[in-house]
Amino acid sequence: MAEDHKMTYADPWMLPETKGFWEALNEKKLVIRTCMDCGRGHHFPRAMCPHCYSDNLEWKESDGTGTIYSFTAQQVKGGGKYVYAYVEIADRVRAITNIVDCDPEALQIGQKVKAAFRPSASGQNILVFTPA
Repeated sequence: MAEDHKMTYADPWMLPETKGFWEALNEKKLVIRTCMDCGRGHHFPRAMCPHCYSDNLEWKESDGTGTIYSFTAQQVKGGGKYVYAYVEIADRVRAITNIVDCDPEALQIGQKVKAAFRPSASGQNILVFTPA
């Protein structure tokens, strides 16, 4: 079982261009930085679109659902496994994350997942996913 009840999440490194992302996570919302020129979203948030290099960006709220694009599970000290994954959140937007509250042996590429939130050491919410 991939359990995170013992997991301590490090505080994220926050930059001005990621502020909206972290603020939304604290409200238990997932937002995607989206380019208003080419229309594509991207993650991790940055000041310029990695697709067309525009700085005409907005935050668009996601419904928090996604699919597993790729994953691996790592055995952790004391038993259990820690699941690292690429999750496709929206059209062509993928995030590196963790899948929690699941049986790693039952996970599959293409499986539906939903956003979940876990506090870091300082209380800042961190984005993780659980099976939908």
